[in-house]
Amino acid sequence: MTFPAALKNAALDAITFTHASLHTDYPGTTGTNEVTGGAPAYARKAITVNAASGGSRLLNAGVTFDVPACTVKWIGFWNSSTFLFGVPNGGATPKNFMALPSNDTIYAAGHGWSDTQKVVAFGVPPTGVTEGSTIFVRDAATDTIKLALTSGGAAIDLTAVASFGCILAAITEQVYAGQGTHSLTSLTFAWVD
Repeated sequence: MTFPAALKNAALDAITFTHASLHTDYPGTTGTNEVTGGAPAYARKAITVNAASGGSRLLNAGVTFDVPACTVKWIGFWNSSTFLFGVPNGGATPKNFMALPSNDTIYAAGHGWSDTQKVVAFGVPPTGVTEGSTIFVRDAATDTIKLALTSGGAAIDLTAVASFGCILAAITEQVYAGQGTHSLTSLTFAWVD
């Protein structure tokens, strides 16, 4: 079913974004694992998101965070002090998928991933995969992959399918050996039919 742009825009505009945050691991539904410390100290950044147009909203202007030695894995979004959701660092487009436990395969049409690439599942993933944990692609074909806990490792034994709405996305884990800065330069919140 395809929804009219006016409906998509209204739904997207109903979400109030005030701040962005950085996270060293999956933020869950509460914003846990937020970066802390550093000199200058890490702090959430105020953001402005433009009004929706054509079923998407864009970040009005980029922001730069001060970060201590850490690994940034997730970006979080807030409405004042209320955590809304997190997305994997790197700006990857999430993919819908089907888990096929009979042969431990993931079907995601035209996924574009390659062997050893890091991905995460969020929503309720198939049994064998932990929500928000970094996993690795293996046996990549045009529309299918298998998943591994380590790069080049054995395929995860998928014993049950994922819940409706669970998605996979690539993740870029940005490692900072010492004090540095992390920039969020662009972002698109989009309604996908």
